Amino acid sequence: MPDHPPSIRAGSTTVRDLFAASLIAADPTSFTARAVRLRLPDSRREPRPSWIIALGKAASTMARAAVHEMNQRNAAIAGGLIVAPAVGDVPHSSLVGIAGDHPHPGERSALAADALADLCDRVRSDETVFVLLSGGASSLIGAPVDGLDISHLAALSDTLLRSGLDIGRVNAIRKRFLRWGAGRLATRLALARIEQIVLSDVIGDDLAQIASGPCVPDLSTAVQVRRMIDDAALTNRIPASLLRYLDEVMRGERAETPKPESPAFLHPGVPAVQGNSGVLDAGALRARVLGFDPVVIVSEPLRGEAAHAGARVAAAALALPRGGVVLWGGETTVTLGDHQGRGGRCQELALAAAIALSEAGDSASGITILAAGTDGCDGPTDAAGAIVDAQSVARMTDAGIDPRSALRRHSSYEAHHLAGALLKTGLTGTNVADVVIAVRI
Repeated sequence: MPDHPPSIRAGSTTVRDLFAASLIAADPTSFTARAVRLRLPDSRREPRPSWIIALGKAASTMARAAVHEMNQRNAAIAGGLIVAPAVGDVPHSSLVGIAGDHPHPGERSALAADALADLCDRVRSDETVFVLLSGGASSLIGAPVDGLDISHLAALSDTLLRSGLDIGRVNAIRKRFLRWGAGRLATRLALARIEQIVLSDVIGDDLAQIASGPCVPDLSTAVQVRRMIDDAALTNRIPASLLRYLDEVMRGERAETPKPESPAFLHPGVPAVQGNSGVLDAGALRARVLGFDPVVIVSEPLRGEAAHAGARVAAAALALPRGGVVLWGGETTVTLGDHQGRGGRCQELALAAAIALSEAGDSASGITILAAGTDGCDGPTDAAGAIVDAQSVARMTDAGIDPRSALRRHSSYEAHHLAGALLKTGLTGTNVADVVIAVRI
């Protein structure tokens, strides 16, 4: 592959630099340690040891930070559980590490859910539980409520992720059927002191959406959830057993999800939350240090179809003067339909942006766009996202790929791979939604 022109090489280097600065701000280690330090009970007044429940893509990192902070302050640890996509060395002898399934719940997730139940049975009412949450927990401990089959839960998860629904409605529907979602973990730990430390992958940091809201009340009713399913024309694509369950709740034959008046929520602590906005601030600060001006953080998060968002990002980038930077946060969706190519939402957004830049001709000169997931994993691929510019489409075409056909088939990974545009960071140990950066050199 020929060397990129100097301006494009500089643009790629710059967006990588800004993304790296953003990831540093999303580091779960310092955030978790600081939050635990501020929330540790006074051992002189409350000598009982504390528990650690760490769930999500960043669970191992967060648990390690919590254990280190507690050891530094001679705070005893009663025990705990870490559930992550992969679990290495467990940081304390009293903790158990289990790998769950992601992005769809499976048998490992069911085992993790059972282990969480066993731990809850051991917690006393006068003890403190640190609940460390990050994105991905919904699937990693994704077991169904009693009476439902885990294969039906997996089918629901797959349908919702392919539906094109925004993440808010996906979470509202999915958590209804989860054993530990919608406040059910808090009710199981009722009367214990729960300290939530949350690495948010949801724009707006709504605790009811993050990890399916295991420790906060569910404000939606079964009637509302059924209406969401009907409005999205998903009724015939969701297992009948799940619909029957909703009907049983509506008839009062099954319990509703925990609501704000539940005793489990009468004395909530103040959660510590780290989200996407801090990441964008860090990227913007780095851009200013490098001498870019103007530097703009778009307040409206990226939502909706990834391809449409990519076109909007390209339009904003085309309006940039030289030396300008724009940053977005958010989480888009991809409606697969009958086409199930390989890629992720960030790669699809970047491919749509690349096509728009190509169509703009010379007016796209000097523009480079990065779109990536902060967790380092975009969809079921080994890439965090992609970096594109005005020549990306030409490189794809030269490699034998029709980029527009690839976009229609949702085959963005192959197109970016052949163009040398994939961004591969490896798993980052954090997860605070997606970052999109456009620069004009």
